[in-house]
Amino acid sequence: MLIETERLRWQIEFLKEIDDLKQILRQTVLTKDRRQENDAEHSWHLAMLVITLSEYSNDKSIDILRTTKMVLIHDIIEIDAGDTFCYDDFDRNAKTEKEREAAHRIFSILPEEQAQEFIELWEEFEAMETPEAQFAAAADRLQPLLLNYYSEGYAWKKHGIKRSQVIERNQHISKGSKVLWEFAESLIDESVKKGYLIDG
Repeated sequence: MLIETERLRWQIEFLKEIDDLKQILRQTVLTKDRRQENDAEHSWHLAMLVITLSEYSNDKSIDILRTTKMVLIHDIIEIDAGDTFCYDDFDRNAKTEKEREAAHRIFSILPEEQAQEFIELWEEFEAMETPEAQFAAAADRLQPLLLNYYSEGYAWKKHGIKRSQVIERNQHISKGSKVLWEFAESLIDESVKKGYLIDG
């Protein structure tokens, strides 16, 4: 006999809904077989970056659990809003509004206090003002850099991406971690030398 409370029913419904994250494909590819990464894989990898590299946060007292929660939930909105390739031209205001609507629809499946927590975590990540959000954003920028570098610039080459674009897009890594930004800059420079990125 299936035992179900109203609260549990909505939590299971939310978990069923977010399974769709596995269907959202990103432009970055996996380093071995060059298959497109999906958003669920990206979120898992981000969580591991936060846990593994948190010692390099500018703020040594960040709440790692809160930061990990942020990176696990922040792309869930792409179930409705879709993935946007970061180097494309797009209307940022329209994108933000679409994502906000998606956050409220998807997280509101949960019981009220959990929905509120997830919406607040998503908004905190987007604002990038707290040390946790800044480190989460740094991890979110570093992860595709790693995949691009270790796939020999596959997505960068496909889209004709220049060094200046990668610098502009990723320089705020330094707000979360100066150490990781220095590492990222060295990866970018090495990518130019190896022909993964256009020097410009």
